[in-house]
Amino acid sequence: MTTDPQQLYFDANHRMAAGDFVGAEACYLQVLDAQPWHAAARANLGYLKEQQGAAAEAEFHYRQAIALMPDHAQLQRNLGALLLKEKRFAESEAAMRTAVTLAPDEPAAWSQLGVLLVCTHREEEGEACYRRALALEPGHARARFNLSYLLLRQARLEEGWRMLEARWQFDRFPLSFDCAFWEGEPLAGKSIVIGLEAGHGDMIHFCRYAPLLKARGAARVDVVCHPALQRLFATLPGVGRVHALGEALSGGWDYWTRPMRLPGLFGTTMETIPAVVPYLQSQPELVGHWRGVLPPQGLRVGLAWRGNSNFENDADRSLPSLLSLAPLASAPVHFVSLQKGAGEEEALLPPAGMELQPVGALLADFAETAAVIANLDLVISVDTAVAHLAGALGKPCWLLLPDYRCDWRWMTDRDDTPWYPTMRLFRQPRDGGWAPVIAQVAAALLGLGSSAAPDLRSVPVR
Repeated sequence: MTTDPQQLYFDANHRMAAGDFVGAEACYLQVLDAQPWHAAARANLGYLKEQQGAAAEAEFHYRQAIALMPDHAQLQRNLGALLLKEKRFAESEAAMRTAVTLAPDEPAAWSQLGVLLVCTHREEEGEACYRRALALEPGHARARFNLSYLLLRQARLEEGWRMLEARWQFDRFPLSFDCAFWEGEPLAGKSIVIGLEAGHGDMIHFCRYAPLLKARGAARVDVVCHPALQRLFATLPGVGRVHALGEALSGGWDYWTRPMRLPGLFGTTMETIPAVVPYLQSQPELVGHWRGVLPPQGLRVGLAWRGNSNFENDADRSLPSLLSLAPLASAPVHFVSLQKGAGEEEALLPPAGMELQPVGALLADFAETAAVIANLDLVISVDTAVAHLAGALGKPCWLLLPDYRCDWRWMTDRDDTPWYPTMRLFRQPRDGGWAPVIAQVAAALLGLGSSAAPDLRSVPVR
């Protein structure tokens, strides 16, 4: 085995690229043992530790590398991005501003600084950074994508949809098709398939556009979705076949599209958001089954407190545990746990005084969940697929939203949403955590429980 530091450095880089992090780390450490001043090895070791989730070690190595190369803009960016993940905003901003000072013509540095500013609610400054990046490189995909989320959150939809097109330059997608990509051409007599994209909630949100494709004259509109959505999506008006990912596809389409492109292709404005609900239906036989399982009387409220842990912002959008909802136990309500997967087992030991019926283990797919929701009076959920499902079914839903990096579709400073007429938004105060939100929800629930016939449909179904 070689002992030449430079060869060891090259070997480490190859190992890291191949996913052999253990072997790569061993090589980097040998390089640094022989040449402690080898800044590139130190920097790459920091990157390796960051990929492993070892933030403290990554920061140590980044700072050591910066001490050796203080004028290296990329190192400052790496450190800034790491500190942003740790929510050490002031330190992150210092590193990012150093990066743009060192490399003022680097669009990625301006885009990254823009992300930090937007995350800390300095949206006007953040937008200026994104636009500075685009002035340097008009086609810069990350800057365009980052700007799209800001614009959409501010209800500046026309430019937002246009900027969102950059998403497909760098994101990975599970499917493509051997037919033309639909760019808004006439659909009369044509067939089109909507491919799978993003998570279950995104698919539920954007499948509302399938009937609009049919209304454009398409002879056949098919959908490819997650297996857990297949039975539910069979209720979409105007849809032909619903394929689950992994199935053999029937093929023969004239066009295909991604669901998140459809708002832009339809020129969706605030006034034309397709918000007629319900646009998905629960299946009568399943509804009848669950009617016999749930209590026949009293206020029935579904709960979902955690999302998919693989989602990049899950730690902020999800509640720490079911115990966070303990204040709701004071309301005279029969709660039903809609939690599936992560957190599901918590429903077996609910907070003291909370009457909670766990049904997660019995929910085979979203069609089953829809049938349970059909038997409820209200759903209370964090920003996850259950909330989208309740909204698509036209069921009253109280959505609990984080302050930090709240999703674009809930816009800014609203307690309602044009996407789902029966949804009410409960937002964290600025840096206020979940406790004030849960207190507000508990008070609202007590108000419902004190009414003999509570009216939950404060927003009419259109």
